[in-house]
Amino acid sequence: MAPITAIHESLPYIDTEPTPEALAAAHALIAMERSLVPDDPHHALLPDLRPPSNNPSSSLLRAEYDRLSAEGPTSKLSALDLSRYEAPELPENGTTPSTDELSALLSRAYASHAYVSARRAHLALLDSYGKNAWLVGNWQLQGELDAIKRELAETRRAIDVMTLQRKSAQEEAGAEIQGLEETWRRGISRVLETEAAAEALRREVLEARRLAAGGQVPQR
Repeated sequence: MAPITAIHESLPYIDTEPTPEALAAAHALIAMERSLVPDDPHHALLPDLRPPSNNPSSSLLRAEYDRLSAEGPTSKLSALDLSRYEAPELPENGTTPSTDELSALLSRAYASHAYVSARRAHLALLDSYGKNAWLVGNWQLQGELDAIKRELAETRRAIDVMTLQRKSAQEEAGAEIQGLEETWRRGISRVLETEAAAEALRREVLEARRLAAGGQVPQR
């Protein structure tokens, strides 16, 4: 069952504060009603259906972290083969390499040269324009942050204004609501009194019929 983390009060300004006993009874009724209806699996207040400890991906990541920790700080992932970017070397056994071997070495040399050239170009660009790009990015993020702060302040002011308006409207209607409540209570009291009087009158009629019939209760 999803926990209830928010309470929305409808008339907090004119209603009297409920007693702890009344709150406990209300919570018990709410829990009983909610237990009769299954929770929505996509409800925002529900916890995750699968805890992180039982997540297969988390277990795989934990196993990889443990492996890297066991191998020490010099360990590295083998997902990328970095040897292709290293300078190729001829065999040292004194034999003359074949054409295929020379072609493979030349391909590796081309790949290494292209990688190193691209890295040098990127580092040069980063050295020339990286600082300004970083400052511009920070300036843009600061502008977005300031806009969010202004929106948050405006939203809080709107909430305060709405709260004051709601309080004023409820206080203005408080006397009328209390009058209607008293009228409803008097009406319920009169209905109960009328039902009690009708029941007493019915008993008197039955008693009179019983006496008139010589002690026999007439069939209705």
